[in-house]
Amino acid sequence: MTRDATVSHPRGLAILSGTEAWERFSFYGMQALLMLYMATVLLPSGGGRVIWGFALFRTCVEAVTGPLSDQALASQIFGLYTGLVYLSPLIGGLVGDRLLGGRRTVLLGAGLMALGHFLLAFDASFLIALAALICGSGCLKGNIATQVGRLYAPDDMRRDRAFLLFNFGINIGAFAGPLVCGSIGETHNWHLGFASAGIGMLVGIAIYAAGWRHLPADRPRGRDAVREAGQAGEGRRIAALLGLVAVSLCYNVPFGQGYDVFPLWIRDAADRHVGGFEIPVAWYLSSDGLITVLSTPLVMFLWKRQAAAGREPRVASKFAIGCAMMAAADGLLALFAYAWPTPHALGAFWGFGYFLLSSSAYLYVMPVLLAAVSRAAPARLTATLMGVAYAGLFVANLTAGWLARFYAPLGPTRFWMLQAAIAAAGVLIALVLRRPLSAPLYPTREAA
Repeated sequence: MTRDATVSHPRGLAILSGTEAWERFSFYGMQALLMLYMATVLLPSGGGRVIWGFALFRTCVEAVTGPLSDQALASQIFGLYTGLVYLSPLIGGLVGDRLLGGRRTVLLGAGLMALGHFLLAFDASFLIALAALICGSGCLKGNIATQVGRLYAPDDMRRDRAFLLFNFGINIGAFAGPLVCGSIGETHNWHLGFASAGIGMLVGIAIYAAGWRHLPADRPRGRDAVREAGQAGEGRRIAALLGLVAVSLCYNVPFGQGYDVFPLWIRDAADRHVGGFEIPVAWYLSSDGLITVLSTPLVMFLWKRQAAAGREPRVASKFAIGCAMMAAADGLLALFAYAWPTPHALGAFWGFGYFLLSSSAYLYVMPVLLAAVSRAAPARLTATLMGVAYAGLFVANLTAGWLARFYAPLGPTRFWMLQAAIAAAGVLIALVLRRPLSAPLYPTREAA
């Protein structure tokens, strides 16, 4: 019997959401500093900073891309890092499924992430720190998201709302991390800002360990695993999920510039002084999480009203809405860049308008995708397909890092128009393919 969506959620959801909130606090707190730190402190020539293995690393990168300026190299590193963070869950899912189990793999990942943040407190271990963060995130991300889905029966209607609540915790961390770590790093000491992100990760580990008994048990693995037979319609469901991952790129590629190029653009474009106070660049990034948190109850209320009237959009239609909002956000930046082309001419608060649109759009894409995977993927492939969903973010962030190199040649107006065009393409694709992308995921309902 289908479980009513108004019934309270398992206690394990609060544990998983709290853990992920602190993991995102550390991740986004560090990420808010990373681009500015590399472009202004770590990479500029003549700084005399020693980074283990960096000469070989730069040679390898430029062998593929050609010679890069400090800004372009910083963007390339940022894209590689954020991309690999979302590719590594494919391997982390295998570790959880085949070797350690999901719960132990999450703890391993959290420990590696804490280590990585603390290693960023030293210039020399910069590349080692990024490697630890990539491996740690790979162990944590797919396994913890899979545990959210496993708190619910396959026909439990609370699942979609559960992933919204899970993402609510994520975005509390995404708001607080840049606000705290970013402010400390940008206004006091870069390395202290990175270390504060490590402390946040330790808090997440403590929450997860304390709530161990409320977490879903690991699936059997190794010799104890039971081979699951294929089911009718399985191929169509998998194809639809892979199609959704592909369409999500049209949102995630331009959204990736919010943490890559946007900090550099807002630093140069806006007069960030309000009275005698200068708004830190990290505060703009912090608004990403805050806006998503504030938007979550509004979107949940809207979906509930639409569901009661039988008009709640299906997955592909929600994607179209999210991509349309992303296109509007980038169009807004293009308008600002065109109307105020001279440095520091833009008002201090206009930059927040970008995240007002792009961060609200997030709720129509990533939580919807994760819930679709959790609901429609064959049980034996859930962790793998969850890893594929995160691997889509690898492609998106790698592409965003590559596109960022064209920021200077194109100029801000044309660069932001390019990002708007990518998101607009997602609207068209999602609308044209909405039935083949949605219908297999709702076998008993008409896909809208």
